[in-house]
Amino acid sequence: MTATILPEGRATGRPSPPAARRRTPGRWFADTGWRHLVGVVFVVYAVFPIVYVLSASLSAGGTLTGSNQLFDTISGDNYAALAGTRFWSWFANSVQVAVVTSIGTVLMGAAAAYAFSRFRFEGRRAGLTTLLIVQMFPQMLAFVAIFLLLISLGEVVPALGLNSKVALVCVYLGGALGVNTFLMYGFFNTIPRELDEAAKIDGATHAQTYWTIILRLVTPILAVVALLSIIATFGEFVIARVLLQSESNWTLAVGLYSWVSSLLEANWGLFAAGAVISTIPILVLFLFLQKFIVGGLTAGSVKG
Repeated sequence: MTATILPEGRATGRPSPPAARRRTPGRWFADTGWRHLVGVVFVVYAVFPIVYVLSASLSAGGTLTGSNQLFDTISGDNYAALAGTRFWSWFANSVQVAVVTSIGTVLMGAAAAYAFSRFRFEGRRAGLTTLLIVQMFPQMLAFVAIFLLLISLGEVVPALGLNSKVALVCVYLGGALGVNTFLMYGFFNTIPRELDEAAKIDGATHAQTYWTIILRLVTPILAVVALLSIIATFGEFVIARVLLQSESNWTLAVGLYSWVSSLLEANWGLFAAGAVISTIPILVLFLFLQKFIVGGLTAGSVKG
């Protein structure tokens, strides 16, 4: 090892650093530049449909062909025309169904996750596996069976039959467990069991520990599950189209589809305006819960 002579004349035992190589454009692109290119491509791919729909909603022609030239004409006629339709009634129906389903999903999923995380009972591992396997099959695959079941159930309890928002919520809650329970289960496992033991020493029951201590500590994952549930139910179409028959009970997805289901009378401008407005609640909710999303999705993967 050769000594390096400093300007002041002092010697060190460290070797002199090699001369820095000049970073050519080709080397920069090979190292990090290609990542920027891929990111730009994906951003354009994701943003272009949104811009196209926004342009169509501002076009007074009522068709998508006029949007080939983005924002060629700007008019608010499509948004004004929504006031003369059932759009806001469908919007309210979707909000009601999504909010109630979200609350039920959070309560059911949190209770199941707490039981699987804190208690040891026979069939625990088989139950977790069963939830995961059942969730692999989309709920819409059973829409024929659900339709026939509600026909028979409606003869006994009309509120749980066809053309009922209550029945639609119950069907959604039937598939609420599964992935949501697994997300919460991983998060519940990160909560120290010493808290449960300390609460038990102070005389708290399992219910008091669950409602007053545990749920306050798992707020991030509750927010994530609530957001995912609202997104899934707010835009769900297949089951809602099968179960809801009267126009007054339609959700937003079913109502918007009715405007473009006929090829000869399709009003794509009105459809695009409704689609743009329907994204606002989800966007606002996402921004409001953004601080919980990263922590809620990642914390459960730290400890199983």
